[in-house]
Amino acid sequence: MGADGTGFGESDTAVPAPGSPPAGKPALLVSACLLGVDCNYRQGHSLRRSVADLAENFDLVPVCPEVAGGLPVPRPAAEISGDGRVLTADGRDVTDAYRVGARKAVELANERGVVGAVLKARSPSCGPHDVYDGTHSGTLVQGQGVTAAALGAVGYRVLDEDDVANGRLPDPDR
Repeated sequence: MGADGTGFGESDTAVPAPGSPPAGKPALLVSACLLGVDCNYRQGHSLRRSVADLAENFDLVPVCPEVAGGLPVPRPAAEISGDGRVLTADGRDVTDAYRVGARKAVELANERGVVGAVLKARSPSCGPHDVYDGTHSGTLVQGQGVTAAALGAVGYRVLDEDDVANGRLPDPDR
């Protein structure tokens, strides 16, 4: 992945970096960790073959909003608190980095003309349906991560890897 959290760097080869899409192949923003890039908070990935297989029909545009927002890999786990701030377990406020990453993800989506996004479930940045409640106790609540909300606010349909595994796919004709 590039140092800015977008695209693939030369050393990221878990899933081949997408090249120029064939004419008419729609672009799709995808959490880089779902494509096998070691960018999550533990310096691991969450490779989902069902998501990577979307490359057959889409030009996959990888992004890690946390890295794009300036956070390191690895980094402390963070959750969205009840007041909307993103906090680590020790109370460090990382909201600004999450907002910067969300803004960069929206810019990338707009630049690439994506038809939607498939992002990491339950992530404080990417979760489109539910997130952890901010108590760092493993409790899920309905809500969206910072990037998922930002993408949705400008009209992108945001799915997660569970949606894809259950047959819900992005609309290539957005």
